[in-house]
Amino acid sequence: MSVTTLNQLKEGQTATISGLLAKGSMRRRLQDIGLIEGAKVECLQKSPFGDPVAYLICGAAIALRTEDSDHVMIKS
Repeated sequence: MSVTTLNQLKEGQTATISGLLAKGSMRRRLQDIGLIEGAKVECLQKSPFGDPVAYLICGAAIALRTEDSDHVMIKS
């Protein structure tokens, strides 16, 4: 099982959240959209230029910028 950041996930791949590197209000925002330890996430679609990326989190499609997904650790 490898640990990396959310932005490394390819379209169609799924992973489990292992932690957040973000602090303060950014950490709270990520938690509010369902990015908590143990949650499943799937990469739905990457934009043509790679930013933002759509993820399926807790049954909702959420678009995240690369700079935000860099703060989310995953294990696949």
